Amino acid sequence: MSDSGLLQAQQKMRDGGVAGTAIDVFSHFYRLLESGETGVIPESDVDPLVDVDKQSELDVPEQVGKDALAKTAIIKLNGGLGTSMGMDKAKSLLTVRGDETFLDIIVGQVRHARATSGARLPLIFMNSFRTRDDTLAALDKHADVAVDGVPLDFIQNREPKLRADDLTPVTWEADPSLEWCPPGHGDLYTALQTSGVLTALLEAGFEYAHVSNSDNLGASPDAAVAGWFAQSGAPFGAEVAVRTPADRKGGHQVVRKSDGRIVLRETAQTLDEDAAAAADISKHKYFNTNNLWFDLKALAAELERTGGVLQLPLIKNSKTVDPSDASSTPVIQIESAMGAAIEVFEGARVLEVDRSRFLPVKTTNDLLVLRSDVYELGEDYRLTAAVEAPYVDLDPDHYKTIGKFDARFAQGAPSLVRATALRVEGDWTFEAGVTAVGEARLTDPGQPGTVPSGTTISADGLDVS
Repeated sequence: MSDSGLLQAQQKMRDGGVAGTAIDVFSHFYRLLESGETGVIPESDVDPLVDVDKQSELDVPEQVGKDALAKTAIIKLNGGLGTSMGMDKAKSLLTVRGDETFLDIIVGQVRHARATSGARLPLIFMNSFRTRDDTLAALDKHADVAVDGVPLDFIQNREPKLRADDLTPVTWEADPSLEWCPPGHGDLYTALQTSGVLTALLEAGFEYAHVSNSDNLGASPDAAVAGWFAQSGAPFGAEVAVRTPADRKGGHQVVRKSDGRIVLRETAQTLDEDAAAAADISKHKYFNTNNLWFDLKALAAELERTGGVLQLPLIKNSKTVDPSDASSTPVIQIESAMGAAIEVFEGARVLEVDRSRFLPVKTTNDLLVLRSDVYELGEDYRLTAAVEAPYVDLDPDHYKTIGKFDARFAQGAPSLVRATALRVEGDWTFEAGVTAVGEARLTDPGQPGTVPSGTTISADGLDVS
């Protein structure tokens, strides 16, 4: 390979209006990829993470927490379209409780935290070009959420997908928009700088940022957690939770033997021969919630020191240019994870948090639980689980996309508060007032079926009595 691929990609990014610093970051990762770097983190190079602070043991004075929130900005990652659920708009615009969307609940959580702490607590969304217009339009009804001197949003950068055979930018005439991809949420730091939002926050007197995914309603503003981070004096902090068997896959923190720094290891950075060790939840106890804290001044200083190119590990993501067409051109997407910045900052800290701070919605299975009576939405706009959330597995042929899902639950979610699981095979439409108990299961009727109002579903199927 030659410089041709990189030069073509750089020109494509310039022509596409991508910021110069973002091009520099892409070029850095391109060189790593070209040199054969894969970003993998061998099990032999790391130790398990064991030394963590615990939310359950925090003793943060009330005023310390309020003072910390007064210096904190809330940032939500909001670039995802929810394409895995068949959406063409921001996932945060999905309804969760009644007419309330993810975005409405996020705003409610921020309003409540402002009212109880007196903090300005700006709310900022990192949007993509595809989610920005819809998100800002939805925020029009929340005019009070804006904070003087701080933008409501900024745009994540984009980069070319690269042909897997020669690392040149892919061409896809059927849909040129598919020639581009986001650089992973590690782009957060670059986008904060290139958008001017980092400078705006510092000039407005803010010292800390709390970042989380917009589809995780558990990550509400919390004075005690903010106080923990402020008192720690750390430049960077990550919230982790204890892994369960359901969390065997996914990012988890480890400790690098060579320098003792905490490192985030994603699934894509795990060798095949290390898969069993990485999935061992008794050894690697904690998973990454993607709820992060960082000191704004420390971030600004590190970006200045590195010329805007944080030394984040490369994630090589192999896909096809059209994700829905496995026969389309194989491509590589260069990515990085925002949680990986934990290894960049000496003295980074980790906090074990309650599972209630991690309620992501990645599938319609997750959405059904969140819409059900398992959760209650309080006046503080926090979602509280009445019982341990049951395992839900809906037939992907009939429930994977939000359109199909909503059509089959048009009269509301079944009661799941007495269920440990709900497995649905085949095409069932649920009427109002359905209850699942225990290991509830519906088998494929071979044709579209209806679950009548008043039905109880158990391990034996339907009981209409």
